[in-house]
Amino acid sequence: QVQLVESGGGLVQAGGSLRLSCAASEHTFSRYAMAWFRQAPGKEREFVSAILWSGGSTYYADSVKGRFTISGDIAKNTVYLQMNSLKPEDTAVYYCAARISFGFGLRAPGNYDHWGQGTQVTVSS
Repeated sequence: QVQLVESGGGLVQAGGSLRLSCAASEHTFSRYAMAWFRQAPGKEREFVSAILWSGGSTYYADSVKGRFTISGDIAKNTVYLQMNSLKPEDTAVYYCAARISFGFGLRAPGNYDHWGQGTQVTVSS
């Protein structure tokens, strides 16, 4: 069972930056992709970004493209989300997710096998 532990959330002013981390308990080769999702109060969980461990391809939601950067450290079994130029609408609980099998649909939360507990990000105006 893969365990994912997020950290790095907090309160920041608009225009500021935060870096989220997600540490996985098992070796990287058992995971096809890692991703970040977020969920604001009263809204559905939405895709933020994903990275493929094989080849390092990255994917972003249009709303964060150019502001957020996803990266991974294989040696540390950790994936990061660098968030710059934060906006109040980025406020949400951010979740790390791991997908074991190859396939399409990286942006759909239902296609991920393991989830972290979430970390709160609050951006004040």
